[in-house]
Amino acid sequence: MTADVIVLNGGSSSGKSGIARCLQAVLPEPWLALGTDTLVDAMPASMRASDAGIEFAPDGRVAIGPEFRALEAAWIEGVAAMARAGARVIVDEVFLGGADSQGRWRKALGGLRVVWVGVRCDSAVAAGREVARGDRVAGMAASQADVVHRGVVYDLEVDTTHAESMQCARTIAARLG
Repeated sequence: MTADVIVLNGGSSSGKSGIARCLQAVLPEPWLALGTDTLVDAMPASMRASDAGIEFAPDGRVAIGPEFRALEAAWIEGVAAMARAGARVIVDEVFLGGADSQGRWRKALGGLRVVWVGVRCDSAVAAGREVARGDRVAGMAASQADVVHRGVVYDLEVDTTHAESMQCARTIAARLG
C-alpha cells in the first residue's frame, strides 16, 4: 500500500513525534511531519488561554473553543492541499473528539491515500514520559490515553509502551510496502 498521508493518532506523550521523525528517516521519499503542536505553536499566545481558543486545565484536560476550531479546520484543509499538491505528509494528531475528530480529517483527506495509525501507550508510561519532558501539563497523558481512540478506525496500531519509536516506524513502513 502506498500512501500520500500517514495519520498518527495518540494521546499526549504516547510517542507520535518520535515515530514521525523515525518514519522520515526510514521511508525512501521525503515526508513532511506536521502535528497538532505545529498548529498550536503557530497560533497567537492569546489563543492558548482563551475560551475561544485552546485552554489547558491544571488537571490536564484540554478545552477547545470556536476560534480554535475555525483555525483548525483551515489548517486541516491546508495539510490536505499540500498532500494533493504532491507533498507526502505525516500528521501527528490527538483526536480529542475520537471518531468525530477522525471524521473531520477523513472529509478533508478525501481522494488521498491515507494510512490511519493508532499510537497506543499505557497511561502510566505516558504519564512518566510527560513528567520527564517537562513541557506538558501534568495529567494530559493519562486523560488522553484512551479517549483519543474511541470510535476511531485504524489500518494499523502500534504500542509504544515497550516498543521504541524506530521499531514502530519500521512496522508502519513495512505496511506501506
